[in-house]
Amino acid sequence: MKRDPAPDHQAEELPLSAILLVRDEEDNVKSCLDSVKGLCAEILIVDSGSTDRTIEICRQYTGKIFIHPFVDSAAQWAWAFANLPIAYEWVLPLDADHVVSPELRDDLVRTLRMPADEINGYYSRHQYLFWGEPIRGFKQYGLRVFRKAAASIDPSERTDFKICVRGRTGTLRGTVYEYNRKELSMDSWIAKHQQFASRVATDEVLRRAGLLRWHVPARLFGSPDERIVWMKNLWCRMPLFVRPLLYFSYRYFLRGGFLDGRIGFIYHFMQALWYRMLIDIKVAGIRRDLASGALSTDDLRKSAGANAGTEA
Repeated sequence: MKRDPAPDHQAEELPLSAILLVRDEEDNVKSCLDSVKGLCAEILIVDSGSTDRTIEICRQYTGKIFIHPFVDSAAQWAWAFANLPIAYEWVLPLDADHVVSPELRDDLVRTLRMPADEINGYYSRHQYLFWGEPIRGFKQYGLRVFRKAAASIDPSERTDFKICVRGRTGTLRGTVYEYNRKELSMDSWIAKHQQFASRVATDEVLRRAGLLRWHVPARLFGSPDERIVWMKNLWCRMPLFVRPLLYFSYRYFLRGGFLDGRIGFIYHFMQALWYRMLIDIKVAGIRRDLASGALSTDDLRKSAGANAGTEA
């Protein structure tokens, strides 16, 4: 049976600014906005050129809608931080396909009513759904709320945006569900991941050349983001074309992906094996072109945009 996490909640409004980046999200954005309605004192929308009913739906929840062209996730979030009239100290970053659970709403109320002075951000559980079904072994935690004054955007992460928080962080109870209904079309899913693969391959080659560096320290026993960076560094040192096979085996067998049945197999095969193999093919192609002189590192940095080459 498909699981569509519908909000069922009652909570007090918090001095909290929710920020959503959207584009052609009419299938997703209503569920997201319903899940934070009455919780956040303000909701700010950054649209990058929707041609569907996205803005019309957003206007039912907020009048604070801004238009800015999309380059990559890091650049869009950096623009939002620098230009939006964010009224409150605490920020809740969301994608249009996110839904805040009632348990997380309740814990946000308990925590932010009297936040600890020494804590600048909080993580919570993150549950990804594919075709409406929860997927095991994939991104267990995400940064959920943070003090804007203590946060900055990692410009070296162009595909999955990363917000860096200075100081101590804590953990909240509850979950954010990620369910992109547009991915019910595999054509849409494949097209999106084709674009992601090109970005990730370019970034990996630049990192290996020392021209792109993480803005988050790599620590196996650090925060969830620091642990991810540690694992990504390990991944970059593994041999091409072997690592997708190892990653699929890890996700599907060791992390229990096989327990998710047919949908679990489809997702892990496509995301852990096909997508990672596509990245490796693109990495190999970039390395070949660099070795032959058909491509220079300057060309590669220009293709990556203004965010490439940023040092920690």
